[in-house]
Amino acid sequence: MRIGAIVIHCFEFDRMVDFWSRALNYVPREPAAGGWVVLTDPKRRGPNLSFQQRNHPKTKRSWLHLDLYTSDAGREVARLLRLGAKQYAWRSKGARDFVVLEDPDGNLFCVVQKDDK
Repeated sequence: MRIGAIVIHCFEFDRMVDFWSRALNYVPREPAAGGWVVLTDPKRRGPNLSFQQRNHPKTKRSWLHLDLYTSDAGREVARLLRLGAKQYAWRSKGARDFVVLEDPDGNLFCVVQKDDK
């Protein structure tokens, strides 16, 4: 068994699809239809990321989030902010190897410094 897709329900459907396509360099498996699209990794390294449109914004923070690993967290955070992410004021004690951001629909995700070795 393996993860086939991670599904995100979203209110800002077009912005979310555009943001995550550009953030991960994923492409639609098929054109979006009926408020649904599956983004896929063209190199087949990662799971699909699917989006289902909702007619109202979420009311609570989700307990599910993505951790994005990179060897250059500073550069990636800056790029994601330019694409439309927002900095999230995460309260934690001590040093950390991640930055918490929000996507266009307000979902939290982390950019984690993970050196390639």
